[in-house]
Parts: sequence; C-alpha cells; structure tokens
Amino acid sequence: MEQMFIYIVPLLGIIGLVVMAIKSAWVTKQEAGDENMTELAGHIAKGAMAFLKAEWKVLTYFVVIAGILLGWSGTLIETSSPVIAISFLIGAVLSAFAGYLGMNIATKANVRTTQAAKSSLKNALHVSFTGGTVMGLGVAGLAVFGMGSLFILFYNMFVVSTGGDVNGAAMETALEVLAGFSLGAESIALFARVGGGIYTKAADVGADLVGKVEAGIPEDDVRNPATIADNVGDNVGDVAGMGADLFGSYVATILASMVLGREIVSDDNFGGIAPVLLPLVIAGMGLIFSIVGTVFVRINKDTDSVQTALNKGNWISILLTVAASYPLIMYMLPEGQLVLSRGGSIEFTKMGVFGAVVIGLIVGALMSMITEYYTAMGKRPVNSIIKQSSTGHATNIIGGLAVGMESTVLPILVLAGGIYGSFLAAGLYGVAIAAAGMMATTAMQLAIDAFGPIADNAGGIAEMSGLPKEVRERTDILDAVGNTTAATGKGFAIASAALTALALFAAYVGIAGIDSIDIYKADVLAGLFVGAMIPFIFSSLAIAAVGRAAMDMVNEVRRQFREIPGIMEYKNKPEYEKCVEISTKASIREMVAPGAIALISPMIVGFAFGAEVLGGLLAGITVSGVLMGIFQNNAGGAWDNAKKSFEKGVMIDGVMQYKGSDAHKASVTGDTVGDPFKDTSGPSMNILIKLTSIVALVIAPHISERPHGTQALQEQVEIKKEITYVDGKKIEKIEKIVITN
Repeated sequence: MEQMFIYIVPLLGIIGLVVMAIKSAWVTKQEAGDENMTELAGHIAKGAMAFLKAEWKVLTYFVVIAGILLGWSGTLIETSSPVIAISFLIGAVLSAFAGYLGMNIATKANVRTTQAAKSSLKNALHVSFTGGTVMGLGVAGLAVFGMGSLFILFYNMFVVSTGGDVNGAAMETALEVLAGFSLGAESIALFARVGGGIYTKAADVGADLVGKVEAGIPEDDVRNPATIADNVGDNVGDVAGMGADLFGSYVATILASMVLGREIVSDDNFGGIAPVLLPLVIAGMGLIFSIVGTVFVRINKDTDSVQTALNKGNWISILLTVAASYPLIMYMLPEGQLVLSRGGSIEFTKMGVFGAVVIGLIVGALMSMITEYYTAMGKRPVNSIIKQSSTGHATNIIGGLAVGMESTVLPILVLAGGIYGSFLAAGLYGVAIAAAGMMATTAMQLAIDAFGPIADNAGGIAEMSGLPKEVRERTDILDAVGNTTAATGKGFAIASAALTALALFAAYVGIAGIDSIDIYKADVLAGLFVGAMIPFIFSSLAIAAVGRAAMDMVNEVRRQFREIPGIMEYKNKPEYEKCVEISTKASIREMVAPGAIALISPMIVGFAFGAEVLGGLLAGITVSGVLMGIFQNNAGGAWDNAKKSFEKGVMIDGVMQYKGSDAHKASVTGDTVGDPFKDTSGPSMNILIKLTSIVALVIAPHISERPHGTQALQEQVEIKKEITYVDGKKIEKIEKIVITN
C-alpha cells in the first residue's frame, strides 16, 4: 500500500480535472441570451483569444531559448540533467493552458450570467461561480497532476533506477530537475500577469476618463469605443493572468516544501520520502475538499448575502482540510524526532508538522479577512475615502494612499507571527509546509476570485444590450462582492508568496552551500539594498506602461467621438477593434522589460558576486515586494469600492451623493489611479518574489560555495546515517548532523 501511495497524487489531480470538465459542460449548456447579447460576447471572446495568441507567439521564442539554455546548463553539474529543459517546457505549457482554461470558460459564463440575472440573483450567482469553479479546479488539477506525475517520473529515473539515496545527490538531482517545471510555470505567469494587467488597465482607464468623465456615459455603454477592450481586459488580466499566477504559486509552494523535505532523514514506510511526498498529498487533498466547499456556495433568495455564501464555502473547505491533515500526517510521518539541521538543528515531531499546517491555514484566512476589511464597502477604510472625495480629487488620492499604507500593518504582523510560529513548530520545513497548507485550498480561493470578473463582464453585457435595470442591479451586486473577493484573493496570494519565498530561500541557502547571509559584509548589504529597490522599478515600469497605453487609448476614443458621426445618437457603432488592437500591442510590447528584470537580475548578481550576495538580493526583494504588493492591492481595491459606493448613494456630511456628483467624479479619479495598482503592478509582486527565488534555486548548484560532486554528497550522507540511527530507529547526537546540500 505504501509503495503505491505515491500514485494517489496524480489521481487526485485527474479527479479535479474530471469535475472541472463536468462543470464546464454545465455552464456551456446554459442559455446564452438573445442575438445581440451573443454578438457582444463573441466580440469579447474574439478579442481575448487574439491577445492570447499574440502573447503566446512572443512567449514561444522565450520558452524555446530558455529551454535550450537550461538543457545546456544541466550538463555542467552532476546534480542536474538536461531533462530540466523538458521539465521547464512542460511547466510553461501547463501554466499557459491553465490561463487559457480560465479565459475560455469566463468568455462563455459572462453572457450566460447576464441571461441568468434576468430571472434572479440566485441563478446569476450559480452560473458565475460555477464558471469560477471551472477555472479553480483546472488550475489546481493541472498543478497537482503535473507535479505528481513528474515527481514519480524523476524519482524513478534518478533515484530508484540508480539505487541512489533519498537524502543525497540522487534525490537532489530529481528535485533540481523538477524545479525546472516551477521555473517554467512562474515565467509564463509573470508575463501573463503583467501583460494582461497592462491590457486591462489601458482599456479601463480609457473607458473611464473619456467615457465617464468627459462624455458622461457609463464605461460599459455600447457607445463607448473602449468598452469591448475593457471587457476583454477583465478576461485576459483578471482571469487568464490570475490563473497562470496561482498555478505558478501552487507549484512553487509544493516545490519548496519538497526540497526542504529531502533534508529530513525519515524512518517511514515510504522508503524515506514521506517528508518530500507530504506536501504533494496535502495539495491533492485540498483540491478534493475545495470541490466539496463549492457545493455550499449558494443563496436561496435575492436578499441573501452573496459574500456570506462565498465565505461559507471557503471556510468549509479550510476546516475539512485541517481535519483531514491530522490523520494524514500521523499516517505518513514516523514516530519520534525529525530534524532538518539547517536553521538551528531544530528537532520536531509530526505533531509539529500538523501544527505548521494549521498555522498556514490560519494565516491565509486572517490575511483574507484583513484585506476584506480594508477594501469592502461599508467598512471604515472605504468610508474614509468616500468622505474625502467630497473635498476633491486630491483629497481622494491622499485618502486612498493612506489606507493602502495603513493596510500593511496587520498583514505583516500576521505573516511575522505565522513565520515564527511555523518555525517553532517544525523548523524551516514547518515554514514551507505552512505555505503548502495555506495553498491547499487554492481551487476554492481561485473559484471565489474568478467569479468576480465573470460578473463584471455580465454587467457590461447587460449595459451594452440595454437590458432592464434590475438585471444590471443583480450583476452589480455580484460585481461589488467580486471586487472584494478579488482584493482578498490578492492578499491571500501575497501571503503565500511570502511564506513560499522564505521556504525557497532556505532551500537555496542549502544548495548554494552557504550557512548564513551576513549583512555585516558590505557586498551583501549592497545586495540587500539593490533587492529592495527592484520591486519599485518593477512597479514603475508596469504603471508607466499602463499610463502610456492609456494615453493611446484616450486619444483613440476621443478621435472616434470626434470623427465618427452619430455614435452618441446610436446611429453608428464605434470601431471597437481599434481599441482592442491598441491594448494588445501595448501589453505585448511593455511586458518585456519588467519580465526581464525578474529573470535576469538574480543571474547577474549570482554569477558576478556569488551566492551570499544573491541571498541578500533575494531578502531585499522579498521584504520590499511583500510590502509593495499589500499596499498597492489594498489601495486600489479601496479606491474601486469607494467609487462603486456612489452608485447606490452615500451620505456625506448629511447630504446624499450619487453618480454624477463632484464627489463621484473625484472617486473616479481615485479608481483610475488605483487601477494599475491593484490589477497590474500590485498582483505582479508575488510572482516577482517567487520567480527570483526560483531562478536563484535553479542556478544555485552553479554558484555553490561547496564541492558539488557526487562523491562528496555520498560521503556526507553516509556520515549522516552513521550518527543518526541507533538500532536503525533512534536519532542520536542530532547536533552533530551537518546537512549543507
């Protein structure tokens, strides 16, 4: 039974993909509305696919060149293999496919949600959330199946077939090659997220500034030339980009736990690989419980709270994962003390590992709750921005910036507590397994996140189709909740990125053969400062790209209003395809520079200045990137919901203010500033953090400060075993175990 347990992981991934296919078929069978609605939805789907094809064309060149270089590098050291290139290609393809799955279902579910909203909010939620569920299960299913299958392949190829040691060079080679899969996934995720973010915000800003502010029409009005591009952007940025993003996060988290698990000598029933296999099984188990949680996301009548329904499903999936983790860990891990010697040779037990999983889930839940507080309608932070809108555009901007900066305090304290608590529970392995626990319910988190853009698109189609007011009101309810869930999803993602980056950092330190990062050394301190700077220049490039593309969009929309007679009187249709083309070209062009920074900077520093300076760089990027990500995500989310609050009317100093008021116009400006914050640079921070760490992990054997030959590793493992066991069971003199690989 134990020998076959390893095959459970890809099987769980297949189950997730089968359920995804069933739900996708159900969405497709739903009524799509009248001819006008389907025509508009067709424009959106066509624009989204055009963007993906253009993006994939550029990324194909990158993937092929990077794959060739990785394959060559795999021949240079004994603990890697040219097979890493194949692993990289598979990761890149599955990451792109995960984004495509989400975008494909979203462009089908949007118009069907609009049609369902004609009858009730209940039906509209069912269709939109099922569409989001397809994306969540597709992303998690592909990740679990891909990682599980490749681990089985590489484990048999490099360890079993050679008779290698599970704690030595053979397993290190298997995991080094598997790291290529994560590198491919995160590379595509970065370009998909940045490119999609630039696309969607260029269109959104153009639609807002010219349509809303200058022409006085809604951004989703059929007369607005940028409206199709805006709705396309919701799919390529918030759906396809998010899908690739969380696919990469999921994979990186599992990988970090596996790399650290290799350094634990475990007398278990799985051939000593239980600490390596455990995070994979937790991920598969979380996928199944996410499926269970989605069943509970429903409302009975239109007056029920959509947010409460989503929270119910989320909490059920989390609690089931906690409950199942205990017997799983008790079954897989051995009795007695375990040790991962780096980080103070901390001894821990399987109860400590379970405690770390619980801590990770608690941190994820708290991060979501805190983010919801800072970005949700009716809460103090958003209300403070609303109030400051009454005195003009400048005070609205000031208020939003203040909220974003304030919102970093509690999340950082929660993260710090989670890192310290999980370290006390199970050392560095505990930190990694806490991240794995947090990411276990990714399918559910992504389902909640993805339903928002679907509802946003549904509202746009309702507006463009001229449907009755109550239809748009129902989609607006979903959209408003979706704005909050999108913000909480980004908070969840940045929290997982922080824990994952720390685990990857710990794995990097071991493979690079360094004992610590000494900031008393001038070159290391310099690396720390340079690393802290990188998230700022990355954000600058992303935001500036949105600004340039938005200027082109604004000029094009103004041109069409000026040169095409009869648009405002509904006598002529705008040239939607021109705006789609502007966003597509700008996003493909502008995504290159930020992506290059993330990929190249660790390589330059590592090869030029050594492993320890690169460690300083990673530390700076992680700390600065987490803060920048939280600040930008929450500021943008709060600005957005402050603007949306005016649609129902808000009380400011005893006077009701509605859309069209001066205060509302100020809130539109704040929302426009916040758009690239929350949808371009902010969510890209978590990919930047993880991608730089994975690049460092992949190049670590090449810059290692210790001998990296097979003989040295085998000798080290023999010494470790000699002093680890008494009668083949008990650990003795743990303080003398030295694991530097």
